[in-house]
Amino acid sequence: MQIRTGYATPSAAIELSTSNGRISLNAGTGVITLSLSATETATLEAGRYVYDLEMTSSGGEVTRLLGGMLIVSPEVTR
Repeated sequence: MQIRTGYATPSAAIELSTSNGRISLNAGTGVITLSLSATETATLEAGRYVYDLEMTSSGGEVTRLLGGMLIVSPEVTR
């Protein structure tokens, strides 16, 4: 999964994968868990972002599972 500030932005603002521990898969239940710590989330500036989540099979076939827009808003409570 990559999160970018725009579709044409050359680099991801943040990437989630099983390799970096930000995505975990439960084959028994089919549940995909996406995780970002407070520190990792703090690296994202307030604003609109686009994302997509792709799964790559052991044979190399890539399937897009979901995608869309997300909004990061600044913290209000101090």
